[in-house]
Amino acid sequence: MVRKIHEVMTRGVEVVQPSDTVRAAAEMMRDLSVGPLPVCNGARVVGMVTDRDIVVRAVAQGLDPSTARVADVMSPGIEYCFDDEETDAVLRRMEERQVRRFVVVDRNKKLVGIVALGDLSSSEDRQRVGETLQGISEGPSTPV
Repeated sequence: MVRKIHEVMTRGVEVVQPSDTVRAAAEMMRDLSVGPLPVCNGARVVGMVTDRDIVVRAVAQGLDPSTARVADVMSPGIEYCFDDEETDAVLRRMEERQVRRFVVVDRNKKLVGIVALGDLSSSEDRQRVGETLQGISEGPSTPV
């Protein structure tokens, strides 16, 4: 059965701004029980900040989370897919790009959700999801 991303994605995703403090982003992650948050400048998605970004780029570097900004620690650029794409195509791209989640946008590139490998595991052939996870875990087959 062919499924589309909009059928399995998480909707109503909270976002942070590049000017928000790292502390505010961490508190939002805690309150929502999430690890990643899209970073938006107005309506435009400009990056992603994860709990790992905060640990590695803020805490481990000795930055003050009350004054450091999300822009200082976020991963710029985003991996995204469209809400009308087929899940199998997105699984292939996750493996190729070595990522476990994509921001989901509509054809006008407006943020409409987020899709993680776990979302796809409940909807896709479990063997295919397992192969994708293995490919991500092993890393790229050719040096970058």
